[in-house]
Amino acid sequence: MSAEPMLWSGWGDPALARELPEPVRGLLRDLLGVRGPGAPAVPLESVRLPGTALDGRVLAALAGITGAGHVLTSHEARVRHTRGKSTPDLLRMRAGDALDAPDAVVLPGSHAEVAALLELCSRERVAVVPFGGGTSVVGGLTPDRSPGPGGAAFTGVVALDLSRMNRLVGFDAESRVAELEPGLRAPEAERLLAAHGMTLGHFPQSFEYATLGGFAAARSSGQASAGYGRFDDMVVGLTAATPTGTLELGRAPRSAAGPDLRQLLLGSEGALGVITSLRLRVRPVPAEKVYEGWRFPTFREGAAALRALAQDGPAPTVLRLSDETETMVGLARPDALGGGGAGCLVIAGYEGASVAAARSGAGAVLARHGGEPLGEEPGRAWERGRFSAPYLRDSLLAAGATVETLETACFWSGLPRLYDAVRLALLGALGSPLVMCHISHVYETGASLYFTVVTAQDGDPVEQWAKAKRATLEAIAGAGGTVSHHHGVGRDHRDAYAEELGPVGVEALRAVKARLDPRGVLNPGVLVP
Repeated sequence: MSAEPMLWSGWGDPALARELPEPVRGLLRDLLGVRGPGAPAVPLESVRLPGTALDGRVLAALAGITGAGHVLTSHEARVRHTRGKSTPDLLRMRAGDALDAPDAVVLPGSHAEVAALLELCSRERVAVVPFGGGTSVVGGLTPDRSPGPGGAAFTGVVALDLSRMNRLVGFDAESRVAELEPGLRAPEAERLLAAHGMTLGHFPQSFEYATLGGFAAARSSGQASAGYGRFDDMVVGLTAATPTGTLELGRAPRSAAGPDLRQLLLGSEGALGVITSLRLRVRPVPAEKVYEGWRFPTFREGAAALRALAQDGPAPTVLRLSDETETMVGLARPDALGGGGAGCLVIAGYEGASVAAARSGAGAVLARHGGEPLGEEPGRAWERGRFSAPYLRDSLLAAGATVETLETACFWSGLPRLYDAVRLALLGALGSPLVMCHISHVYETGASLYFTVVTAQDGDPVEQWAKAKRATLEAIAGAGGTVSHHHGVGRDHRDAYAEELGPVGVEALRAVKARLDPRGVLNPGVLVP
């Protein structure tokens, strides 16, 4: 996997960008009316930044904690730590707008340094944005610079880049628990664990660039969640620094000693504290991996088959179902777009020491529900392209198309209604977009829906998507879905999250925020309504 810095105006390694295949260009022209191209990205040196608000005294104090070499104020460092990787984020960056840039980037090397930085920033009213891989797609890295508690304005904003905190601290072979630091990128974490014969088994689409701390802070869910669980299932303990002190959470796999405060930090997106260490459940590297494809006549029939596997087993390690449109476009196979065929594609993956038995048992269930086996080739194609979709988005933006994703989840009984509601909301807001969907994660009681939307850019593509997002959030709430299954809340979902929590829940969350971060410097405006 690439260890190169993220492309500042797009996704990942610039060397891996690709031209759109002709079937996709034709689809954009004929179906969506995209005439393109989109506006090219300005040169990095031309990106507009705000003036630095931090005075020399505060910068010197920051350097006194981490060392001067770990406090960065260069143009490039500030640009690279501006916003995340949502489509609106990228459209603004490509246009040269980095007016949300931090005033400085600070790289702590230990828990003690993080704690000291938070104490200093709280005292000086400097807003702090924890920064891992920078892959947020919900506005989770864009702080609100307006006055916080008490009405006093922030004196500046720093990005707290945790990339120096990147060690495997310890490994308990007997318990199968590894202690790792939050700045570890996922591929490096897998490399370190593989030396002990272990894996996390956590492979979200952001795998190449996201960090373990980001996984925990956003309640990430990987593509193999049917077998390994979500990332928050893997966290058995953590350490976090807050402006008012340190939290050491997790003494046992489960406990009846009151509410589990680990859950406060998991999904907190840096608004309640900064995770500085994670104790994670690990599993042996699987002896064998096999991925295969199945085809179902309709999305509803495919969903019934997935529900049967999730509820009664045997559950594959990877289990996902594309709807008719996504299958036709071939989005489950980004390396072979345009030739997906009819019906609905299921990708099922099996990992471990008893692949043959699991595959046979799951195959019997899929066949009984009307599935047609397609063999291993679709599975191999999916595996080759499983991290490629964000690169495709960059190519589509450059071609003049607005493309974005959104996701939600609900119980099985409500899934058809939720699916229809989101599709209708997108069609109503965007006219005639291409709307694709897949079930990406399954549980005994329900599943998630992951939508990809492509439409021709209008004169203001940022507002174009904002309008569509508002409509879909209203539709999700009306259909009984959750505001997010694994992308998080950030700023983009904050108001909808407040509606989901209800007034008492909002007040409880605000009370926790006020106790841990009384001056409101931690990622202000993110998560907490």
